[in-house]
Amino acid sequence: MRLPVPCLVVLVGASGAGKSAWAARWFAPDEVVSSDRLRAVVGTGERDQRASTDAFELLDLIVAKRCKRRLTTVIDTTGLEPKRRAAWRALAAKHGIPAYAVVFDPPPAVVRERNRERGSPVPAKVVSAQLRSVAATGAALAAEDFAAVVSSADEPVSLVAPAFLTAPAAAARQSEDPVRLEFGLQISRFEFPGHPATTARTLAEVAQAAEEAGFQSLWVMDHFLQIPQVGREWEDMLESHTTLGFLAGVTSKIRLGTLVTGITYRNIAHLGKIVATLDVLSGGRAMCGIGAGWFAREHELYGWGELPPIRERLDRVQDALELLPLLWGPGAPRFEGKTITVEEATCYPRPLQEHVPILVGGSGERRTLKLVARHADLCNFFGEPDSVRRKLAVLHEHCATVGRDPAEITVTQLGAARVLAEGEPREGRGAATVQEHIGRYRELAEAGVQTAIVGLADSAGPESVRRFADVIAAFRGS
Repeated sequence: MRLPVPCLVVLVGASGAGKSAWAARWFAPDEVVSSDRLRAVVGTGERDQRASTDAFELLDLIVAKRCKRRLTTVIDTTGLEPKRRAAWRALAAKHGIPAYAVVFDPPPAVVRERNRERGSPVPAKVVSAQLRSVAATGAALAAEDFAAVVSSADEPVSLVAPAFLTAPAAAARQSEDPVRLEFGLQISRFEFPGHPATTARTLAEVAQAAEEAGFQSLWVMDHFLQIPQVGREWEDMLESHTTLGFLAGVTSKIRLGTLVTGITYRNIAHLGKIVATLDVLSGGRAMCGIGAGWFAREHELYGWGELPPIRERLDRVQDALELLPLLWGPGAPRFEGKTITVEEATCYPRPLQEHVPILVGGSGERRTLKLVARHADLCNFFGEPDSVRRKLAVLHEHCATVGRDPAEITVTQLGAARVLAEGEPREGRGAATVQEHIGRYRELAEAGVQTAIVGLADSAGPESVRRFADVIAAFRGS
């Protein structure tokens, strides 16, 4: 039984059907909201029926608060009242959480025996009425708007991120009819054990492990503070291009780039010089990521003034896309753009590569993807296959407008991942087994992704990188 995280799970069954034991086996105690336990909180014990009204009032409040926070919640009651089920389903739908019903239907004799063994059994006639109701409810549930109605006998239970729900079937497709997919590694945290004294050594080990595992590109964020989506402001954050220079010295074949350079942080011509230098010193392995930027806090703290409006930032991106190839190409032509004028586009030494690949970050449909269609070699998307397909369709429309073959643009996707070690709890962003990751990346490849850029959520050292090697190996042949 594969359930997405978060989800709402409504248990349906008579007293003694095994609901509480099942919930305790597969879910954390704080995820289970039990009407019996709440009777004990507001009454004299779990069987205090006089406290039922207050207990259910409290239960509904807790469920509402948890759904609002998008937390996985298991409702441990008999689940036999249609109005209550409807209210819980509506609550889940309001907050975008799928609701599942789990039906408990053991033989009536087993239910009655379990009930008799309780210290305070439910009256036999009540249990008999509940058993009859369970039989009638089974058919009603099929017509209710649950994401699925499943049996408690469908064990084991696996709680997975929505992205991995259909992964087993996709992994089977990859095994039977493999497709090729390249992988990049993004390093976004530098809080290695013993940092900063150990940072250089551990970072080198991570980069070398990435090469050995089969990653074909290595990326760092261009930030001066840790971003709130990843960690705390006071965490270590290395300057991006200095870091890429260091990584060039400890690796030999992996490509190197920023995902992505914030366009407001550097003079564009200066950025061209930096990338050209990296390309020469890395033996022709540089990639140039460019984006409009967004982190106003960095502008505030580093004295760059107010973050310019998005229109101006995109004007700068356009200038960069037009100026950088001139800096890296023959001659020294004058360039006059929307935000910068360069009298002579001069850059010596020029990059070793005849053409340094440029990746544009962002997926704004009206302007960013139009810039990608005109100028970029790579684009980067976030999200799952449906989102990628939608953005890719827009990009193809822009390519048709400007007369460019979309096959000239490599589609990349950035997402968090973590390969679970044997027996490791499923915690953290993108936590999944090797086979689940293979299935997810197969679905992304089917949506049009050609390079999956992986942000390892547990990259405290090289071991988490090595564990990803089995995923990469599944996509090497076609």
